[in-house]
Amino acid sequence: MIIIPLYLSTIKAGFPSPADDFLDKSLDLNEYLIPHPAATFMVKVSGDSMINAGIFPGDTLIVDKSLEPKNKNIVIGVIDNEFTVKRYIKNSAGEFLYPENPNYKSIKLIEGNQIWGVVTYVIHGCL
Repeated sequence: MIIIPLYLSTIKAGFPSPADDFLDKSLDLNEYLIPHPAATFMVKVSGDSMINAGIFPGDTLIVDKSLEPKNKNIVIGVIDNEFTVKRYIKNSAGEFLYPENPNYKSIKLIEGNQIWGVVTYVIHGCL
């Protein structure tokens, strides 16, 4: 477990302001980002099928397997024994995994394919 300091002041994205020297409390990112540790895993993204959802190659996804997918959630699916990240859509025509890039086609969920978990957070690389 790594405890990281959480500062009381916010950081402005506009004109710089003096930083506070006051800590609010320590923040355990595991506690903050992972409410169901036994059902949570992280995975790195490759490919560009979700770029219009702000998910890019090299990003890390936090995925919770204990959550039931809701319409329009971003999920990890298992299609033909391979993992993929897509947007879950359920409508009168069935259940689908939709990419967030027009260069890719949607995938209809059929028997044998499944939702593996719901993406709860995306961590972008900063380098």
